[in-house]
Amino acid sequence: MVSTPFHSIIFLFLVFYAGVKISVADEPETQPVPASWPEQFHALMLMNKSGSIEIVDLWYDWINGRNFNIIQKQLGKLTYDLEWNNGTSFYYTLDASKTCRTVHFEVGILRPNWLDGANYLGQRNVSGFLCNVWEKVDFLWYYEDVVTKRPVQWIFYTDNCR
Repeated sequence: MVSTPFHSIIFLFLVFYAGVKISVADEPETQPVPASWPEQFHALMLMNKSGSIEIVDLWYDWINGRNFNIIQKQLGKLTYDLEWNNGTSFYYTLDASKTCRTVHFEVGILRPNWLDGANYLGQRNVSGFLCNVWEKVDFLWYYEDVVTKRPVQWIFYTDNCR
């Protein structure tokens, strides 16, 4: 059988196409990187602590080294939580009892890039959002919307419960 230029072109195309497929398959997949938080933001969160529901009005302010939470427990008191970057937190109420408690933590507020070095776990659907999921320090799973890069959910695992 005599080879025609058309057959040669098809053969070269198939060789080139196979080479592209092999080189693409050999490239490692790049994993997504979690977005850093803005240096200042406001978020309204619903927290479920094993059936104890809270609404938290969060004001994050890395620039000024503070994090302010207004916490409304379901059927409970309105509590204010002012956290400073030096690890000092003040928990207080403004009702008739006017309570105030100071707590010192070893670390201050989360830095904007606190998820650096987190372990990527893949993607999950959460409440209608396709999320990238990371694990940080063996007890926190962080869910970030694939499209907007906004936080969708955090899960803290305690007492080896997963």
